[in-house]
Amino acid sequence: MRSPRVFLAAALLALLSLGGHAGAQVASNAPREAFTAYAVNISNVGATGATPLDIVIERWSTAAERERFMTVFRERGAEALLEALQSVPRVGYIRTPDSLAYDLRYAFQVPGKDGGRHIVLGTDRPIGFWEAAARPRTLEYPFTFIELRLDSQGRGEGKLSIATKLILSGDVLIIEDYANQPVMLNNVRKK
Repeated sequence: MRSPRVFLAAALLALLSLGGHAGAQVASNAPREAFTAYAVNISNVGATGATPLDIVIERWSTAAERERFMTVFRERGAEALLEALQSVPRVGYIRTPDSLAYDLRYAFQVPGKDGGRHIVLGTDRPIGFWEAAARPRTLEYPFTFIELRLDSQGRGEGKLSIATKLILSGDVLIIEDYANQPVMLNNVRKK
């Protein structure tokens, strides 16, 4: 069972950072940042349980990248957006203790309440050999999004949507998860 989440046009701009928040964005040459979290998966996709997760942001996406992604998505759709994401240099990576690092392709932040931050990370998702060969329905969900909400001390929580699909319907962004719920990121801490 898939769980669609619908956001209004303003959320489209915040989520994909494809619009007017560019002034709030930290410069793309800001120092590297690293975070740790405990990923708790009780969904119907992937291994269930809790595992430590490292998130490293090496650079923030530029305004030009944001604009390019928005134009590609609006004019050519989600498949073209996926290709555009895959063509940019990585902005950081995620990994668990027992996995190789996986490149992040998009990183954006806006100021949050009381000195905190709201960080959105996006990428294509890993596709294994079996999945590519068998071509199950999961291939229709090629994106991964991470949302972090941090306080002024760099602590907070987040969500990781491993397999999502994006649909733009007028000014409404529909984010559909293949999983019945996102992976919860607990005890997020800036290193």
